[in-house]
Amino acid sequence: MLLNLALILIGIGLLVYSADRFTAGAAAIATHLNVPKIVIGLTIVAIGSSAPEMFVSATAAINDAPGIAIGNALGSNIINIAVVLGLTTVLMPLAIDSKIVTRELPLLVVVTLACGGLMLDGHLGRLEGILMLAALAAYIAWLTMVALKQRKNDKLLEELIEELPSQMPLWQAILWTLVGLVLLMLSSDMLVTGAAALARAAGISELVIGLTVIAIGTSLPELAASLAAAAKREHEMVLGNIIGSNIFNLLGVIGLSAALSPQHLEPLALTRDLPSMVIITLLLYAMSHTTNRKSELFRWHGYLLLSMYGAYTLWLFHTYQ
Repeated sequence: MLLNLALILIGIGLLVYSADRFTAGAAAIATHLNVPKIVIGLTIVAIGSSAPEMFVSATAAINDAPGIAIGNALGSNIINIAVVLGLTTVLMPLAIDSKIVTRELPLLVVVTLACGGLMLDGHLGRLEGILMLAALAAYIAWLTMVALKQRKNDKLLEELIEELPSQMPLWQAILWTLVGLVLLMLSSDMLVTGAAALARAAGISELVIGLTVIAIGTSLPELAASLAAAAKREHEMVLGNIIGSNIFNLLGVIGLSAALSPQHLEPLALTRDLPSMVIITLLLYAMSHTTNRKSELFRWHGYLLLSMYGAYTLWLFHTYQ
């Protein structure tokens, strides 16, 4: 069991590092190709931030571990809102003056409900996975077009450009992109192998491991990015990171997993985890819509989110298989 824990910890560490290097290298290559910064931020950087979840779930799907593949995505979405946003808001209340609350947040709700509807029969086939990936591509294209038109009037887009990785020589950018890609594949395999073995040794389901250990590990980049953005008072970036990551998890992570290998969901994923994700997402929507011009998230919102995650975790381990 100690070896399995070591594989998981090393895998998580390498996963976070390799995603950062891959994103920095790919963004630098795009800059050398004169791709607009806002496009780089909304495509390459956004995909790179969700790379840990995508690679882990894809590896799990290929290795016939649907509990890890689906659990990682559902667990990451729950953790992103309840823990990452909750903890960030407790440390620093957020005032959001951006169209993200009226544009991307409602879309997250729609995507959450739509993907939840697709999963209700307990099965996701390749066709459904391909449709989800197509929806992700359409979302990225739409968001990019909107951003190019409104980049001077949205604080989130301004903050996104400011946070782009620093530039580097082309040869170095290519090297880091390739190194990051290889390490992403290796670390994902290590993490999935260790997690599956740990589940067998501990006598619990792969779904629980995916919802907890792996989801927490793959959500570390979002936690670091959100805390850093809050420290710089880039409040829009905090919420933007969460919303973007959750949409990518649903359409990209679950979609890619299903496209690679049809996914069968455990009954508890449908009766416990999927409803929990939907409820927490709807709660975020409700908290973000106030009567003021600015949407505000207060400390008590953060405590409420953290409390909900605590309650969910108790429910999870009370009913685990």
